[in-house]
Amino acid sequence: MTLNFNFTIVSKKHFQIFLSSSFLLISFFVKGQDKQNLQVAQRFFYELSYKPNKNVQQVEKIITILDVLKEKSIYRDYTVMSQDSILQLEVEKMKKTGVFVQMEKLIKMPKFSYKVYKSYPDFEISFVEGIEKNLYGYKEKVDLNWKVLAEKSVIEGYNCQKAIMEYGGRAWEAWFTLDLPFQDGPYKFKGLPGMIVSINDLENDYQWILKGNKKIEKYNEYSFSDNLYYNGNFKVNYINRSKFEKVYSEYKKDPLAAMRGQVKPEMMSQKMPGSQITYGQMIDNQNKILKDILNSNSNPIELN
Repeated sequence: MTLNFNFTIVSKKHFQIFLSSSFLLISFFVKGQDKQNLQVAQRFFYELSYKPNKNVQQVEKIITILDVLKEKSIYRDYTVMSQDSILQLEVEKMKKTGVFVQMEKLIKMPKFSYKVYKSYPDFEISFVEGIEKNLYGYKEKVDLNWKVLAEKSVIEGYNCQKAIMEYGGRAWEAWFTLDLPFQDGPYKFKGLPGMIVSINDLENDYQWILKGNKKIEKYNEYSFSDNLYYNGNFKVNYINRSKFEKVYSEYKKDPLAAMRGQVKPEMMSQKMPGSQITYGQMIDNQNKILKDILNSNSNPIELN
């Protein structure tokens, strides 16, 4: 089967390659649930302020989300999902016109591509990351030894109480509320009597503040870009944490190495449909962008 494009004819496989490479920058997300198994979820929006570089005072701000379902919660960067309808329109346009569009120029790139799952009621944590077209993750039990203090305050309209603990080489303080009946919070944080409204490390490298929530009647974890990039295959390869970190570290050195190997040498000099850049230039350009994104944060949440 072939598809006709302006100025050239490429196979469906090649069309999928350039679509996939474009979406590699915007959809590294992971395991979801079947579209036919829609559930009700409560979505909590956390504003995350963080310093990507410990030695620079620059502060980045993004919106992250915590989706709470009956049997688990899912935490992630909201950047791609917030632009899902735009992505779908642009991809449909590319399919109709056959003209390649550099998607990274139209949308905002995500800062974090991982997901953190917490299973209920045991709160086992699964950390999952997309590496090329595969999903890797590790599972762990995280014991957070909270000390609940008597201090109280009203934060974002919620009656809150203070708690402190140490985790990942940092000292943390959190404010939780009994107004929301969940013992959960952003990232791997959990285990307080109520929902975490605000949490930050004492050096203020990372701070999450709850900014809102809404009920989703027909919740589906899959986004349009998830399905496009992973082609519906959301199986996670679980390995131990040390091996995971080694695999991910190697991936960051050359993110599109596997994709480059899938393109025939003669195609590397061919121009993209409706574009002046070649397949080789497109892959090199996007490899650099992706590499910059993956290596942009030298101040991780967990220091040890």
